[in-house]
Amino acid sequence: MDKQQIISYLKEKNVDKIKFAFADIDGVLRGKVIHHKKFTDGLDSGYGFCDVVFGWDSSDVCNENIKLTGWHTGYPDQPCRIDLSTFRTVPWEDNIPFFLGDFSKADGNDLPACPRSLLKRIAKECEAMGYHPEFAQEFEWFNFLETPQTLKDKSFTNLETLTPGMFGYSVLRTSENSDFYYDLFNLLMQFNVPLEGLHTETGPGVYEAAVLHDHIIEAADRAVLLKTAVKEIAYQHGIMATFMAKWNENLPGCGGHVHQSLWNKGKSENLFYDAKDANKMSELHKQYLAGQLHCLPHILPMYAPTINSYKRLVEGAWAPTTITWAVENRTTAFRVINSAPEYTRLETRIPGADTNPYLAMAAALASGLYGIKHKLPLNTPATSGNGYLDDKNGKIASNLFDAANIMKDSAIATELFGASFVDHFAQTRLWECKQYAKAVTDWELKRYFEII
Repeated sequence: MDKQQIISYLKEKNVDKIKFAFADIDGVLRGKVIHHKKFTDGLDSGYGFCDVVFGWDSSDVCNENIKLTGWHTGYPDQPCRIDLSTFRTVPWEDNIPFFLGDFSKADGNDLPACPRSLLKRIAKECEAMGYHPEFAQEFEWFNFLETPQTLKDKSFTNLETLTPGMFGYSVLRTSENSDFYYDLFNLLMQFNVPLEGLHTETGPGVYEAAVLHDHIIEAADRAVLLKTAVKEIAYQHGIMATFMAKWNENLPGCGGHVHQSLWNKGKSENLFYDAKDANKMSELHKQYLAGQLHCLPHILPMYAPTINSYKRLVEGAWAPTTITWAVENRTTAFRVINSAPEYTRLETRIPGADTNPYLAMAAALASGLYGIKHKLPLNTPATSGNGYLDDKNGKIASNLFDAANIMKDSAIATELFGASFVDHFAQTRLWECKQYAKAVTDWELKRYFEII
């Protein structure tokens, strides 16, 4: 719908309020419900939004080491603009109209910290090179028979999962909670976040959803919305969903793998496919993969943004630890899927469910385009067998502090995303490390309380 059609829709439906949101640096949706007149009045000029949303962390603690905003700027408003193409209604909230926004500006002088603005710029660059970026993200998450209050009361211990046992791809387990299960599929479809598939994963109360692929901006919008929508639908059933990368050391982590391919502008040909190649990979596909392999150490925090992310990236836990690739191998960082021309794609397996989809997809596309622009050869041989043992091309950093410092000082990261974004994002990750460093954990209490 265009502007006039949406205004007409609001009048015809007698809509008195709308809801809008945008993703902050952590991928958390921040937003408001506003009066219909405020909505229509701001469609051209935007809406003032306090830029503290890019100056605090996921716990609303103000970051001390960023330049973009802070006590030194007085936390002013920045213009947030609604993207009318994101219009949908929220079926579990009386179909209130909903829109996504960002901090992009007509003159291109976007707010450097805005993840959606960053992705839009990289998508434009891709299209200017003659390619259509087709993307999708899949998510695993754990479900609990808990509420925010019971979590607090229990101090996040002895949590009750939705179902017991390790039961991946189970039709039995989903029938046990069929109202919730089918609400997820049906309500997400109505919310214009269509799922390709939904099933249990191995682990107590774990679900996995693959979102239907689309142009990268729509794909990232759907991925961001899926995470919040799943939590909101779960609330309706007395369930809590978590997208933490690793909530329990004894259970598998939660992935957020990114699938991608480049097509011609008419989307009639998958440019990643070459029937004559042994791996069915075109030269463009190989350069794109070479770019991702080359750039990975420089941009890792965009795939693994939290302290907890690195608890998932351990050997034997269905997440990669080495800079590797292979065809149809789930132990490597990059998996080539080549079952048919239309399905040939690259799966970037480093991201967990805790990623900000805009940043994970921006990292994947920008590093892939880097390989194409620089015509990088795919010199890293495909891994045969266990990717955890193949460290010839290096290992993935094992903690956020090291990864963030590498990114902060990286000329490659600056080339891909600009100095302002890299400085802001890296500093927010180092802030996260600082908060963690002063925390006393359960592990420390159990290990040292009595015996030391």
